[in-house]
Amino acid sequence: MNMRAALGGPRLMLRKLREVMAQQISAQERLDKIAVLIASNMVAEVCSVYVLRADQTLELYATEGLKREAVHKTIMEASEGLVGLIATTAEALALSDAQAHPSFSYKPETGEELFHAFLGVPILRAGNTLGVLVVQNSAHRTYSDEEVEALQTTAMVIAEMLANGELETLASPGSTGMAVRRPLALRGSAVSDGVGLGYVVLHAPRVVVKNLVADDSDKEIARLEQAIDHMRTRVDSLVNQGEVAHAGEHRDVLETFRMFAYDRGWLRRLREAVAGGLTAEAAVEHVQSDARARLQRQNDPYLRDRLHDLDDLANRLLHQLTGEAFTLADGQLPENAILVARTMGPAALLDYERQRLRGLVLEEGGASSHVAVVAKALGIPCVGDVEGITGLVEPGDAIILDGNTGEVQVRPQPDIEASFGERARLRARRQEQYRALRDQAPVTKDGVAIELQMNAGLLVDMPNLAETGATGIGLFRTEILFMVAPSLPRATAQAELYGTVLDIANGRPVTFRTLDIGGDKVLPYLRMAKEENPALGWRAIRIGLDRPALLRTQIRALFKAAAGRDLKVMLPLVASASEFDAAKALIERERKLLADNDKLAPQSFRLGVMLEVPSLLFDLEAILARAAFISVGTNDLMQYLFAVDRDNTRVARRFDPLAPAMLKAMQRIADAANAAGVPATVCGEMAGRPLEALALLALGFRSLSMSPASIGPVKAMLLALDAADAAAFLKGRLAEASGKASLRVALQTYAEKAGIPL
Repeated sequence: MNMRAALGGPRLMLRKLREVMAQQISAQERLDKIAVLIASNMVAEVCSVYVLRADQTLELYATEGLKREAVHKTIMEASEGLVGLIATTAEALALSDAQAHPSFSYKPETGEELFHAFLGVPILRAGNTLGVLVVQNSAHRTYSDEEVEALQTTAMVIAEMLANGELETLASPGSTGMAVRRPLALRGSAVSDGVGLGYVVLHAPRVVVKNLVADDSDKEIARLEQAIDHMRTRVDSLVNQGEVAHAGEHRDVLETFRMFAYDRGWLRRLREAVAGGLTAEAAVEHVQSDARARLQRQNDPYLRDRLHDLDDLANRLLHQLTGEAFTLADGQLPENAILVARTMGPAALLDYERQRLRGLVLEEGGASSHVAVVAKALGIPCVGDVEGITGLVEPGDAIILDGNTGEVQVRPQPDIEASFGERARLRARRQEQYRALRDQAPVTKDGVAIELQMNAGLLVDMPNLAETGATGIGLFRTEILFMVAPSLPRATAQAELYGTVLDIANGRPVTFRTLDIGGDKVLPYLRMAKEENPALGWRAIRIGLDRPALLRTQIRALFKAAAGRDLKVMLPLVASASEFDAAKALIERERKLLADNDKLAPQSFRLGVMLEVPSLLFDLEAILARAAFISVGTNDLMQYLFAVDRDNTRVARRFDPLAPAMLKAMQRIADAANAAGVPATVCGEMAGRPLEALALLALGFRSLSMSPASIGPVKAMLLALDAADAAAFLKGRLAEASGKASLRVALQTYAEKAGIPL
């Protein structure tokens, strides 16, 4: 007998299932009724629900046909038997003679040895296995595709019961809890310092499908077809828009994405799910969860990457079908919000209420991503590159992140939460200690005065000048204004921002870096060609020289903002003295126009260079003869020196900034700048880490610029430092360092012996 001859078939079962879900009964009663309903409708002698627990065992939660006393007492390993096989593979399994299968095993206390035919499906949500739903018959029989699909639909209902916590209180005594609610310890890359404790808010919330069973399948098919047509039209528009319509690797990627939108197999499965009695949105959720479960288990990187394409298309369909907004409708956050996102633009973070935001976790995006720059500026703890995080959390889940170590704890145990709470309190006490140093002059033990400046890029950064006691702004990233704006900022808007920055600085020096875009910093409104190696391509001063109107407009805005005041400007990614000369000539034309029009000019103007391309290491005399000052961008300098893409997590940590080669390059710069009498500042990430800052001071640098949060720790370090002794120590170690990977351990040992806090 198959399901067509059974009590009304799958449609009747789905309708009755909806009735059960609407009843005001306990969770256990609801689950028991579901088991009875499935068994009677499928003419199965057994229906059982197994839930995956946090310790990766499976617990029997409900049954019709097996011994009732086995419920919440039968426990098996997640890899044990046929049920374990389904939990491991996340695939349905239908057998006419289960006992002949090599994975067959049974629990005598349940009485299931009497049964032969077996059908089991995984209980899935967002591609994650939460349990297994099983039916069994004593006779040898074959289960139809309709029966498999109906059982999978019922499993979706149980998955929602598990996800919303309805079944959480039913576990056996001593249970570790359900896998869907299990604690997770994840690791990503440290992005922005600080510890954040709070509750998950998804930047792009998943659509929760509440109505699973269709009243009118023809109507649902029509809704699905309309949503598919809308999705295809939108995808076609994305692929054919002018900026990306020409050939190239990016075009191939978009065409692959469009291929999925027209994939017959995927669309056929959607239509079949609706024809089986599901609503259009339930069909999308069902098909996508199944695809996600299969693709997550693939080792092929290409297939795993395609999962993102399918997720995107499924989300587009779900939002189209439900009409739900893609982000929080009112922009409001709950208290103690931890934002979790696959990825997000820098402007999106600014839309959230800063006072309620306790942290940011990114699935894609590390320390150098645009949103990370904004997170640092806002002082928001952030962890990036946390694989799969958006599929592992639910809105409202407790979550902790440590932006110093890259740790993320989801649904933490009380002892873990207490440990991180203490870590947060310790950090708060240290911050108080650092604040107490604010007005103390940054002078080493042996009397060497050090300039501690801060990096900035937004007006929200500016109050940190007074709070940290920084001597000025060693790097103002002007491109952030361009990145968060919906269109190219006009000269008046730029001048207003720069003028406000100088007003707040109130006489403290501000070094403005000219527009540093290109590479990974793409402005959506500026047409840029796709490049094979963007970090080595058309970016920064190269764009300024090739599109002089951009550079001249920015310089004009800076001159206007600094009228009657001191102005410092530096040029990024200069690779030769001739590039500096060409940019300086453009800038001098603007100065001449200012004078010709009798407009108030800056009281003083100094033009410097950002040293981040290794070629300048071999042209230092020429560049130092031209530039009024230099700033060393250690992030890019190290990237180019070691040929390591700092955005590639597989190689980014392969080399240490305290490697002898990097330290010798920095020594070369410090020695040449000091000999030429040209001020030299280090404004890359090296400057903001106490141990690396110790090395920089030992090499002869006397000016460092860093994130506001780093000023306190670095000042505490230098106040305890004997600069001359450190210089002698490092000079000796560098002389002996041939072939060594790093001097980190040697410097740490030195600091510990000298009582220098790190």
